[in-house]
Amino acid sequence: MAIPPKWYQFLVSVFASLGSLLYGYDLGVIAEAIASPSFIHKFKPTDNETGAVVSVFTGGAFFGAALAGPLGDMIGRKKTIMIGALIFCMGGGLQTGARNLAYLYAGRAIAGLGVGTLVMIVPLYQAELAHPSIRGRITALQQFMLGVGALAAAWISYGTYVGFADNNGAQWRVSLGIQIIPAATLAMLILLFPESPRWLIDQGNPEEGLRTLAQLHSHGDENDAWVRAEFEQIQEAITFEHEHEAKSYIELFTDRSCFRRLFLACSIQASIQMTGVSAIQYYSVTIYGQMGIAGNDTLKYQAISSVIALIAQFLCILFIDYTGRRWPLIFGNLGNMVTFIIATVLLAVFPPGASHNNAAAWGFIVVTWIYNFSFSATCGPLSWIIPAEIFDTRTRSKGVSIATMTSFAFNTMIGQVTKPAMTHVRYRYYFLFIICNLTNAIFFWAVLPETAKRPLEEMNYLFTNAPYFVPTMKKEDYMTHELDRRVEEVEQKQSYVAHLEEKV
Repeated sequence: MAIPPKWYQFLVSVFASLGSLLYGYDLGVIAEAIASPSFIHKFKPTDNETGAVVSVFTGGAFFGAALAGPLGDMIGRKKTIMIGALIFCMGGGLQTGARNLAYLYAGRAIAGLGVGTLVMIVPLYQAELAHPSIRGRITALQQFMLGVGALAAAWISYGTYVGFADNNGAQWRVSLGIQIIPAATLAMLILLFPESPRWLIDQGNPEEGLRTLAQLHSHGDENDAWVRAEFEQIQEAITFEHEHEAKSYIELFTDRSCFRRLFLACSIQASIQMTGVSAIQYYSVTIYGQMGIAGNDTLKYQAISSVIALIAQFLCILFIDYTGRRWPLIFGNLGNMVTFIIATVLLAVFPPGASHNNAAAWGFIVVTWIYNFSFSATCGPLSWIIPAEIFDTRTRSKGVSIATMTSFAFNTMIGQVTKPAMTHVRYRYYFLFIICNLTNAIFFWAVLPETAKRPLEEMNYLFTNAPYFVPTMKKEDYMTHELDRRVEEVEQKQSYVAHLEEKV
């Protein structure tokens, strides 16, 4: 029995999401690696060197995201994924076999280059494959698989931490080396999967684009009414884009509709880091240590947090195409704000390591878990879903590239300032995230139109015609329903032809 088309799209997207899994795994596993006694004994890193081991990865990812934009347009989405996975394999190998910190820095930077390429191109590839009715849950796989990677890293790190002696380099090399396996699998097999039909049509291969659309949506039936209607709409949209839309990065800033979408995508990615997700995760480990919890137990509590995040991300996959994008992002930021208020009060009244109030410290841990659920069910997945779906075919790769670069830039900034900020201003640092979560919610309430279930080819109409202040707009007023009309026309033509053939 053939797999239903939407399940086929979903399974293809799950495999492509191995690129996202690598990001989550590497971010999770490096925390264990630099904390391993065998790592510290071998490299004897200073605080600055330890910070560099972590941050050089996101620095590399920044440049990887920049590379993936033009590369995705030139050679296609699949080949860009393959190149990103191969680069990651090189970086993972250097990290695993590192003889000194210079090797490790190089491996981290190269792996970051590969991950930046992958996390930029994968949601774009998924969005271009998906039916509009399930596009949200498919692009939400980016954050879900990132969570799977973090969960795998947490438990694998725990296993290697307690399973190898403190003077055995395998304590950190094994966990770093394992990440090469999914990267190599992705690189070897991605070319067996379908290319983006929109990219094929954009490159002057309409016949192959039609075949791919049929493969994805109708078991290969090129005469299916929806496939024909979608194919015609994509062709017309791409013809228009070739004549009017951005042909270079500069035009993303000079065309009003393009810049509106670019500004929104970059705002979303920047706002995600300003929710405090990186800061609270970085400092929660310090809280565990100040409570007197041993290193291996700390890894267990981090693993619990990863399980909670994964459950939240799964719920997002189930419901995001029913709830839409706009209100989950607004309420998610408000939920984050509430947890930060509680965490700030706990840290201010019961300073960890000074008050010796274990109940308050555990209260902080529970609040971080609640925050993790709120963020992972809403803001995290939506930061990948919305940028991947709002651009035209001609601008999508360039726009998502710049938005992803923004994410890594803000991630690196937060990672660098959190430790000194918590040392010098302590809990007052959290005021920043209380304010930012509130302003995020207000900002997206004011400017973010609903994009759920719209065909990608209708995004240009939405962002060209919708008002900048969106709370007063009616969604139906800015939907063309062009695809539905085309499907109806194709079905009528096919019915008429079938009627004539019966008469003959």
